[in-house]
Amino acid sequence: MTAVIGMVAFILVMIGISTSAILSQVLYVNLGAQVDETAASIQPRVAFQSDAESVLESTRFPGGTLLVLNTGSSITGAVVEDNGPRALSDDDLGQIVQTLQSADGRAQTVDLPNLGEYFVRPYAAPGGGAFLVGLPLSSVTGTIGAILTTVALVTAGGLLLLAVIIAIVIRLGLRPLRAVAETATRVASLRMDQGDVSITERVPAEQADAQTEIGQVGSALNTLLDRVDASLTARQRNEELMRRFVADASHELRTPLASIRGFSELSLRAMRQAQDDESRQRVARAVETTEQSLERIQAQSLRMTTLVEDLLLLARLDEGQELVYGSVDLTRLAVEAVGDARPAGPDHSWTIDVPDAPVELAGDASRLHQVVANLLANARTHTPAGSEVNVSVAHEGDEAVLRVHDDGPGIDPSVASQLFERFARADRSRDRKTGGTGLGLSIARAIVDAHRGTITVRSAPGDTTFEVRLPAKPADPV
Repeated sequence: MTAVIGMVAFILVMIGISTSAILSQVLYVNLGAQVDETAASIQPRVAFQSDAESVLESTRFPGGTLLVLNTGSSITGAVVEDNGPRALSDDDLGQIVQTLQSADGRAQTVDLPNLGEYFVRPYAAPGGGAFLVGLPLSSVTGTIGAILTTVALVTAGGLLLLAVIIAIVIRLGLRPLRAVAETATRVASLRMDQGDVSITERVPAEQADAQTEIGQVGSALNTLLDRVDASLTARQRNEELMRRFVADASHELRTPLASIRGFSELSLRAMRQAQDDESRQRVARAVETTEQSLERIQAQSLRMTTLVEDLLLLARLDEGQELVYGSVDLTRLAVEAVGDARPAGPDHSWTIDVPDAPVELAGDASRLHQVVANLLANARTHTPAGSEVNVSVAHEGDEAVLRVHDDGPGIDPSVASQLFERFARADRSRDRKTGGTGLGLSIARAIVDAHRGTITVRSAPGDTTFEVRLPAKPADPV
């Protein structure tokens, strides 16, 4: 703002100086014309008068008119004052003549002793001799002074008015920035390090007009706050999932650990009792009890191992590891997966629909088999006996598509959006009947994502379809 006012002040001063210079030149020209006009009036009278005072008394001349007359034999001078012409003394006349002789011959303004500044011009007198006519510069300097004073006052007033206008304009123009600053301050005061945080503060719409440069700042801040709010919501959701993940993982591990501890204590008790009692019956019973306990311990250990391996697989897939690429025939893989699922679900109807030509892609055969197996296990677990499960494979464009369809009761819409999250289950109760850890579908999605594919689900009562799309090898390598 200061720079703008300084620049405007400089421009106004330069305009004032230029205007004063032009007006001064005009005034000097007019004053010269007046001197010439006065000289024209004096010239005819010089021949009849012997001194300057007589010439000036012969008619009325403007106040301050100066006449120095050189007749050859004498030099006289006079000046018109308020009471009429006054003859100059020899001393005044000598100083004037000395000043005129020492002045630049080209100069038309001189500073005369006891008279002030004058505009003078020499003229030739009729019949010989010369005379000098001058008029005071006081009128010119007074006019120029008035002009400069006026310019200075106008400039100061204009600058003051400009400062007020600029301040108002800047205040109005920066209002969106103040709104941005106030919004940012309110957001900065929020606690966002823990808990469910939602940022509702936004820059008002009228201060966030994307059509103006300053409004774009408010619009950008609103966009940023929208994304931060979405990130905080996602963070809270992830924290809730993590808490549920820890709770479910703890529950899944606590159950087999409790079983292992109980059966190991039972085995140790039976062995101690057998050592205290040498009867065959007690020894045989202890051996039987120990054998059953070891079988249960082994089963629970396998359950824990499966859970830990699934968690480890997910961690490695998240890091981009655990895949060994090769050529995979998706058709053959689907046929083998259905063949493995039939013995596990004999009360289900298993059908398969594959094309005659193999559908090939580049991927990890064992992990893709795990995807299909998990989808088939999911269909078998969550559908009643007698349900039909159909597996189809197709080559659509540049994608290999595998679909697993069942005519079961469908998926609860409240959990459909979280179906591929870790430990997500349609049955959330601790004593669910379906078993499983809730990691199957999350593992399937992680494997499909690692192959740069997609997995989706579409469900309605009697019609549930999981669809996997993977980049396929081109039918014609050329």
